Amino acid sequence: MINKKIIMKIGVKVGDIMTRNFVSAKPDISVINAIKLMVKKRVGSLLLVEDEILKGILTEKDIMWALSKKSKKDLENIRAKEICAKKLITIKPSADIHSAMKLMKKKKFRRLPVTIKKKVIGFLTLKDILRIQPELFEIAQQGYNIREQANKLKKKQVGEPFKEGICEECGNHDILYNEDNRLICEDCRDAM
Repeated sequence: MINKKIIMKIGVKVGDIMTRNFVSAKPDISVINAIKLMVKKRVGSLLLVEDEILKGILTEKDIMWALSKKSKKDLENIRAKEICAKKLITIKPSADIHSAMKLMKKKKFRRLPVTIKKKVIGFLTLKDILRIQPELFEIAQQGYNIREQANKLKKKQVGEPFKEGICEECGNHDILYNEDNRLICEDCRDAM
């Protein structure tokens, strides 16, 4: 059950924690070049921006879909704008991070572009929110039972990716791995 104190607005604004140095590209970038840029910058999504106006968001999921439907040669000719999400949901920098979390939960998004009058000024991820307010993790879990997760963990092999969650070592929200019966992120796993 979610603590009532957790679900009230907490006063931290989206503009306070958003990423201002987000990774973006023109909508006409080829999918293969978009992949290279995302790998180089180590990001899971790319904002497609033209004249500071958001035109789309290319995510790993969009790329996986394209890879399953097209050949590698096609990816050189397909533009990011052709496979990116067309339905854009944005948030204002003045919104409370609790409102952002609720919007992400409702729309099942892990990231939101931050805009003022359609101009992109930042990018907010679930990771950004949980870094500042880890108590909101309960809302992010969308009712997922942590005990079920722990039981499934026992069945997983050591070192195998498990699920998204809070790293037991550093406290960041990320993809977790089972290392010595502890759920830790890739960064902490590499540091071992």
